[in-house]
Amino acid sequence: MDKVRRILVYVCKDRAAPQRAQFVQSVTDYFSDEEKEEAQVSCSLEKNQFLLYRGDEGRGVRLKRPTFCPIKHLSVTEAAVIPLDVQQRGVDVGVAIILQSANQRVLLTRRAKELRIFPNVWVPPGGHLEPDEMLLDAGLRELKEETGLKLEPDKVSPKVLGLWESAYPPMLSRGLPQRHHIVVYMLVHSSLTHLQLQASLCPAPAEVSACLWADARLVRAIVSAVDGEDAEVQLGDLPSSISVSQVSTEGALYDSSLPLAVFVSRAPTSGPDVERVSTGTKFALDLWLRTLESPDL
Repeated sequence: MDKVRRILVYVCKDRAAPQRAQFVQSVTDYFSDEEKEEAQVSCSLEKNQFLLYRGDEGRGVRLKRPTFCPIKHLSVTEAAVIPLDVQQRGVDVGVAIILQSANQRVLLTRRAKELRIFPNVWVPPGGHLEPDEMLLDAGLRELKEETGLKLEPDKVSPKVLGLWESAYPPMLSRGLPQRHHIVVYMLVHSSLTHLQLQASLCPAPAEVSACLWADARLVRAIVSAVDGEDAEVQLGDLPSSISVSQVSTEGALYDSSLPLAVFVSRAPTSGPDVERVSTGTKFALDLWLRTLESPDL
């Protein structure tokens, strides 16, 4: 077991006492009807336990998993050979910040290729929830640690967009799961434009290898490339290359570009992973687009 104390997921329904979610237990299955890929839940953080319980219709938040979630497809035989120390981990909690600039762009970062979990994949800034932290405090701490951007909690109006059930590796074809998380995606608004925020960016090269301020046009294309499906990607009139800021090994930013194809790549069903936007990030970005269309959502 990890020596560092971790915040874990606890589940409850029908007014029963909360129980710690098991590593090999699908949290989405626990709350969904007919084994659907999503459920409506409510959440709270109490005494360093992240509690999930069935949400009232129209009042909770969406909890979702990918169709290829390895926890969902894990057989009894496969679950039995997962190392005991992994089985005993439980389900961790992560917080990711969807930072929206005043001119409606959102910050995405590419995880460093040396990281063990989801290397070279595009995600919003975020990380683990630590003991005695509130969700927003954890997200803003990770934002500062990864990007150098410092936002004061009392000057933002956070909103939980949704919850994502994540496992790594992300599908059984790449091996048995080693990590299991519930990721809380939080929307945070800045009063500064993306160019003003860019001036303060100072990414940690051990964690971040590139940054991108994505506008709604690019985000629509990203979310149309649904992992596990083969529907046509909606590229619209986007250019063939996208401007990004690469991060040097010393942490300096320099202008660069990447093919649009990188951002509309899908998670491969077999073989090594590719540079892409993570499946959970696509889920969160789709929810972000809906807030632009209906701000009261």
